[in-house]
Amino acid sequence: MRVPFVDLKSQYQSIKPEIDQALANVLGDCAFIGGKYAASFEEEFAAYIGRQRCIGVGNGTDALFAAMAGLGLGPGDEVITAANTFIATAEGITGTGASVVYVDNDPTYYNIAVDQIEAAITPNTKAIVPVHLYGQPCAIDEVMAIAEKHGLKVIEDAAQAHGAMWKGKNAGTFGNCACYSFYPGKNLGAYGDAGAVVTDDAALEEHIRSHCNHGRHDTKYHGMEGFNSRIDGFQAAVLSVKLRHLEAWTEARIAAAKRYTEGLKDVCIVPQVHADARHVFHLFVVRVANRDELRKNLQEAGVPTGIHYAKALPYVAAYESLGHKPEEFPNAYRFQDEIVSLPIHGDLTDDQIDIVVEEVRKHAKMPEA
Repeated sequence: MRVPFVDLKSQYQSIKPEIDQALANVLGDCAFIGGKYAASFEEEFAAYIGRQRCIGVGNGTDALFAAMAGLGLGPGDEVITAANTFIATAEGITGTGASVVYVDNDPTYYNIAVDQIEAAITPNTKAIVPVHLYGQPCAIDEVMAIAEKHGLKVIEDAAQAHGAMWKGKNAGTFGNCACYSFYPGKNLGAYGDAGAVVTDDAALEEHIRSHCNHGRHDTKYHGMEGFNSRIDGFQAAVLSVKLRHLEAWTEARIAAAKRYTEGLKDVCIVPQVHADARHVFHLFVVRVANRDELRKNLQEAGVPTGIHYAKALPYVAAYESLGHKPEEFPNAYRFQDEIVSLPIHGDLTDDQIDIVVEEVRKHAKMPEA
């Protein structure tokens, strides 16, 4: 039996009548760009996260860029973020003209090493972009304390953390704003690209809405040169349906992660969940000494895997001009060769988990301490 890494087909079948009706409603009303379905989803998602405002945009990368531009970041500014994250985090920074400054990851939870942030601050530092990686929030209250001390903006990258919590409070509610991706494979995924920024700042909302609509304040007045990034009616309608099921799917992910952890904790390094965190397991990432060999054997057994991410950002070709050395970010550098993501989603069955566990146990080698 092949175990799907992500099973969007099963998910669709489980909510098919709701989805089909939602899409038919958009077609019937011709509400393709903006309109009531986009507005409804923005209101619903803001309420779910616990923010006053939500701006739907074309994708998660645009959300990051628009948020940072809206906060005034630009050439000459430095922005601190995690060394181990998807390149979109850095693209959002450099897209404004600002420079990206990396900090290594914590060796236990893989999020940004908060105790290293202050050493990276210079007179040019203007913001911090903490990433809630794999679905587990970073120590965001500590990040906020550092930001307040130094007068810095905070943009939470919550692209993998829909519904995650830190000390009982939703990730995405700490910083000046937070950015989400609704890429189809996300915990809350659209049927195409979509993203959002959430905030309590009315002026920031106005700037982002204008910037993402060609700098338009109304149908005639362009107050700035902007770009085009708006959530469409189909994606918003789909997301409204899925949002109603997100908590159930999240609990299923958490249960799957617990079953994986029990079955694998003695053969590989499994994710550690911080006592203060609600980890929503967008990804279930383990560490092994023989990653490539393990992936090959699992693929032959019908178990697809992923790598998130094959290279830490300081070492990808796009940033080689920065000249970073392995010893600068030792955890991110080492872990990039050990990490492997196992199948996890809201429709994963116990039988499927047990197949994965059995195959991993046959082939995994524990990395050295």
